[in-house]
Amino acid sequence: MSQVHLQFLGSGDAFGSGGRLQTCIYVEAGIDHFLLDCGASSMIAMRRWHINPTSINTILLTHLHGDHFGGLLFFILDAQLVSKRTQPLIVSGPPGTQARIQEAQEILFSGSSHVQQKFPIQYIEWMDGKSTQVGALVVTPYQVIHASGAPAFALRVECEGKVIAYSGDTEWTDALRKAADGADLFICEAYYYDKKVKYHLDYQTLMTHRDGLACKRLIVTHMSEDLLGQLEKGDVEYAEDGKSVIIE
Repeated sequence: MSQVHLQFLGSGDAFGSGGRLQTCIYVEAGIDHFLLDCGASSMIAMRRWHINPTSINTILLTHLHGDHFGGLLFFILDAQLVSKRTQPLIVSGPPGTQARIQEAQEILFSGSSHVQQKFPIQYIEWMDGKSTQVGALVVTPYQVIHASGAPAFALRVECEGKVIAYSGDTEWTDALRKAADGADLFICEAYYYDKKVKYHLDYQTLMTHRDGLACKRLIVTHMSEDLLGQLEKGDVEYAEDGKSVIIE
């Protein structure tokens, strides 16, 4: 088993708080190079951090908000027109992912969803609690609480003998315990410091449940200006654009 290398290409929220790019997490695990979410600014992030889009064989989506899946439209367009991709691409996400992507393509680039690609795209949709083979990855989605026009999920990804868990966006739910149980790394949203808002998780609430999260390492991400301005009060590792993590 080899090391798993993870890099936060984008660690921000929908509004670019702190000048951060939107959610996009790049993982190298043996022959698999994949993304956890692909926010609208993801192509910018890939260029900035010198990630070749053609090296990515799988994109895993937690939910269908633009700051988590909107970059796929540009990724596919780049693959058609710039990168000249020929190798297959797997896109896995909530029910309705393929239709939502094609609708968004037509809104932003009319006619682009009908262009014949030179590479196949396989769409795989999540079912709550059902482990799914996605290429060489085993992904178990757990439905969480976040309105996005389709179910939203936390993901537990098994790769190269390691487990990466990722909350996506959600308020507190016991599904996060299931996703994080025994994980080598749990990446979790912490949007505000202590303000309670529907569909999002704040730092203090997360910390009240910290002892129940049986993960080896916790990194918070998707932070608003509110939390970014109060990080010195906290006692947790946090993501930054470009931050690299080695999971051994």
